[in-house]
Amino acid sequence: MNQSAVPASRHKAALAFIFVTVALDMLAFGIVIPVLPHLIRELLGGDIAKAASWVGTFATLFMAMQFVFSPLQGALSDRFGRRTVILISCLGLGVDFIVMALAPSLWFLLIGRVVSGACSASISTSNAYIADVVPTEKRAAAFGMIGAAFSVGFVLGPALGGLLGHWQLRLPFWVAAGLSLVNFCYGWFVLPESLPKERRAPRFDWRHANPFGAVMLLRRYPQVLGLAAVFFLINLAQFSLNSTYVLFTDYRFGWGPQIVGYTLGAVGLCSGIVQGGLVRRWMPKLGERRMILIGLVLCVAGYLLFGLAPTVDLFLLAIPVFCLGGLAGPPAQSMMTHQIDPHEQGRLQGALSSLRGLAGIFGPAMFANLFALFISNHAPVHHLPGVAFVLAALLLVVATLVAIRATRHAAPAFASSDLPTPEPMEHLP
Repeated sequence: MNQSAVPASRHKAALAFIFVTVALDMLAFGIVIPVLPHLIRELLGGDIAKAASWVGTFATLFMAMQFVFSPLQGALSDRFGRRTVILISCLGLGVDFIVMALAPSLWFLLIGRVVSGACSASISTSNAYIADVVPTEKRAAAFGMIGAAFSVGFVLGPALGGLLGHWQLRLPFWVAAGLSLVNFCYGWFVLPESLPKERRAPRFDWRHANPFGAVMLLRRYPQVLGLAAVFFLINLAQFSLNSTYVLFTDYRFGWGPQIVGYTLGAVGLCSGIVQGGLVRRWMPKLGERRMILIGLVLCVAGYLLFGLAPTVDLFLLAIPVFCLGGLAGPPAQSMMTHQIDPHEQGRLQGALSSLRGLAGIFGPAMFANLFALFISNHAPVHHLPGVAFVLAALLLVVATLVAIRATRHAAPAFASSDLPTPEPMEHLP
C-alpha cells in the first residue's frame, strides 16, 4: 500500500506532534534563558561573579548531555521504535521541570538542567521519525518544518520566559512542565509508531549508542560524512551569534536588552519563514545540491555583514541575508537520509545531534574569548570587534568547499514517481 492510503488526518496529526515536540524542546531551552541566571544568583545569595561562572557551567553541561544522549536515544529508537523514546523524553522533560521549579539549592537545579539536556536529545529521534514517514522527495520540506519549529521555540521561549519571570522567578519552569506533560498526553493518543518491527535494528549496539561510535557510523557513507562535516561547521559558526551577539551589539551600537530582543525576534521570524515556507517552495525548482550551496554562500555573506557592517542599517540588512542561509540545512539533512539504511536512521540523527552538541561545547567559549581579545588592549588587530562573525564566515567558506566535493556526484532533481515511499502508517502498531 502506498503513502496515499494512509488516512490524511492521522498522518498530519503525527507530523504536527513531531513539530510541537521539537518546538517544546526549543521552548524548554529558551524559556529559561532570561530567568536561569537570576535564579542561580538567588541561590548563591546574590553573588553576581559566582553566578556568571555557574551560568557557563550550566550551558556547557546542557550541551554535553545533548552530545552524550542524542546517539543513545537514536540507537534505542532504531531498536525499540521511535514512539516509545519520544514519549519517555517528553514525560522526563515535564517531570524534570517540576524538579527544577522546586529546587531548594544550586545542586538540585544543576541536576535538573543536566536531565533536561538529556531529555531534549529527543530531537534526533524526531528527525528519524520524519525520515521514516515522509517520502524521499518531500523530506527537505519536512526538515524545513522542523527548522521552523526551532525558530518558533527560539522566538517564543525567551519572550515567554521573560514575561513569566517578571511575575515569579520560578513560574517559567512550571509552565514548561505543564506544556511538556500536555504534549506527552497528546502524543500518547495521537502518535503512531513509524518504524515497524521488521525494519528495526536486530539488536542494541553500545558501539553506536555512544557519541563517538555514532559518529564513526558516518565513515561507512562517504557522501554522508562530507555533509555531516558541513552540518558541524554550520552549527559551530552559529555559536558566534549565541555567544557574542548581545555583547557585540552593546559594544558596537550601544543596544540595550529591548532592541536586542526585537532583533533576535526578527532573526527567529525570518528563519521560520525560510525554513517553514521557502524551503518547500524552492526545493522542487533548485534541487538539493543547488539549494545547499546557495544557502551556504548566503550564510557567508550574512556573517560578513554582521562582522564588518559600518552602520546599523547594514547590520540589520545582515539579518534576512543570514536567515536565507537556512536554505542549506534541510536539503543537506534530506540528502544524508537518502544514503542511510532504514534501520540506521535513528543513529544518523543521533550522530548529527552529537555533532551539534560538540559544537555547543566548544563554540561559545571559542567565540566569546576571541571577541574579548579583540576588544582588549592586547588585540592583534584593532577595530575588529566583529571578529567572531568573520571567523564564522571563514568556517562556512570551508563548509562550502566541502559541500561542493561531497555533493558532486549527487543525483539530479528527482520525480516523486521514481522514488520509494516509506512504510505506510496504516500498518504500524
